[in-house]
Amino acid sequence: MDTPLIQTKDLVKYFNTKRGNLHAVDHVNISIMKGETLGVVGESGCGKSTLGRTILRLLEPTSGEILYNGQNIVDYSTKQMKEMRKKMQIIFQDPFTSLNPRMSVSEIIAEPMITTKTLKNNTERLDRVYRLMETVGLAERFINSYPHELDGGRRQRIGIARALSVDPEFIICDEPVSALDVSIQAQILNLMMDLQDEMGLTYMFVTHNLSVIKHISNNIAVMYLGQCVEHAPTNELFAHPQHPYTKALLNAIPIASLKDRKKLEIIKGEVTSPINPKPGCRFADRCPYVTDRCREDGLKLREVAPKHYVACRLHE
Repeated sequence: MDTPLIQTKDLVKYFNTKRGNLHAVDHVNISIMKGETLGVVGESGCGKSTLGRTILRLLEPTSGEILYNGQNIVDYSTKQMKEMRKKMQIIFQDPFTSLNPRMSVSEIIAEPMITTKTLKNNTERLDRVYRLMETVGLAERFINSYPHELDGGRRQRIGIARALSVDPEFIICDEPVSALDVSIQAQILNLMMDLQDEMGLTYMFVTHNLSVIKHISNNIAVMYLGQCVEHAPTNELFAHPQHPYTKALLNAIPIASLKDRKKLEIIKGEVTSPINPKPGCRFADRCPYVTDRCREDGLKLREVAPKHYVACRLHE
């Protein structure tokens, strides 16, 4: 059996607050095969971005394992992680605040090469910057421009070129199109899919937009308050959602048709606090199918169909 490029085992990230531990990522197990895309979806505050940053060790995990090609990188030293940065990169959500306003396009794209000492020669770096700009569809005339002089789509192309500058194998895409116009979103998504085919890239695509995730992902992980509640191949998840929260998310996708309009089912109840949460299912207070067993501890992902896992008492 092939080894996943990225795998987490009981990955945990807690933040200490005055009221207790905030369970941002709570015993999450995911795996991504080389050349594939895992979509991570859920509402704001569910831990999607924190999961991505923890996998890259931009945030240090509280416990658990992060495996890269079967090697646990949790205990890697600063020097070892500097080498890993060449293999693991991130594209941030906001294409404006994630770029240094005092640096030109060429300086931004070349910065990772300088930091990781990938190319030490200025001429070689500049040649690579030109090639990367061509790859992501940025005209050469913008090479000395600054972020504030460009629109959102071009800024995000700079972010993609920066991530590609050290030839990574794995890229975390943290809602890379949510701040862009719809027409620009399609351009950036198609660009990222083309780059994946050409370079054999592996993505973890973080978003709250299920229409986007259906277009780009091989598999989908649904998160709710720090936990993965459902994990399945994309077509299987859209055809046969099992968790009540997943069903509610899919039901919220708008349909551009008056004939096929559906009644929007609003999720009722208050969101449970992620600080020292109670045992059992964290969706219990908002679930229409809740039973007493849902509030018991020991809830885990269970395979209900081939490669389709769900954490729900209804399927035990």
